Amino acid sequence: MKFREMLAGKQAYVAPAVFNPLCAKIAAAAGFEVLYLSAGALGYVKCCLEANLSLTELVQAGVEIRAACGLPLILDGACGFGDPMHLHHTVSVAEAAGFCAIEIEDQLLPKRAHHHIGIEHMIPQELMAAKVREAVRARRSPEFAIIARTNGVRSSSMDDALRRAEAYRKAGADMLFVTPRNAEEARFIAGRLPPPFMFSVQGEGVQGYGMTLQEFGALGYRILAITTPTFAFHRAMQQTYRSLADGAPNPVLAGTTRKAEQAALHQTLGLDALLAIEKATVEKPS
Repeated sequence: MKFREMLAGKQAYVAPAVFNPLCAKIAAAAGFEVLYLSAGALGYVKCCLEANLSLTELVQAGVEIRAACGLPLILDGACGFGDPMHLHHTVSVAEAAGFCAIEIEDQLLPKRAHHHIGIEHMIPQELMAAKVREAVRARRSPEFAIIARTNGVRSSSMDDALRRAEAYRKAGADMLFVTPRNAEEARFIAGRLPPPFMFSVQGEGVQGYGMTLQEFGALGYRILAITTPTFAFHRAMQQTYRSLADGAPNPVLAGTTRKAEQAALHQTLGLDALLAIEKATVEKPS
């Protein structure tokens, strides 16, 4: 399904964070229909934080993911990598790389590490609105969506977040990214702003809100991004290396074997199809 069709419907979709092609293929096999290239996740994996990433690094990751998986991929474009003028380059590159949308937030440039502990540095509303307008002007295809994000709910106040979101929608944003902290806030935001909406799920999953995807969809929420795969990756790798260092069984591989997991990995990668090509060409029996 095309991303614009998702936005036009009545359903909410969970978009798990991915940071490499293997993540994307595993997520697709699990049944997800849209993916989220989280700058925060990629920053963690590269051990440099989102604040240190360049546009080139994010786009390169996106190209590699798109080469392996055809699902719609949303780019977490952080602060857009510049002022209104710079958005023309940022959007053009993101669109050319095959992303279905770019998320831009109203944070200070350069972004700071304090974002990861809940301390935001927000730019003036008027400047962010100008950035949104230029992002809209920069895109070549109306299919490419501009998502305007504000972290005002946790940084300033709900009223400020709503005022900012309204201004960004007037500036041309196709979707508003405002993160509720609970079900009550989710309903309040939906009652004050025009849909569609996107937000980053707080906690381990959607179930923490006490609402179903159907209920979110009825309120106008379309994309629920979730970044817990990054933390699961960290835990699995930590447990694996610790068990290897201790000479102990790996708890991550409990219930399976190295050979079985390698076979599963080959299936995810589509090794049989690649072997078939070689058998038909360069590996013909003599």
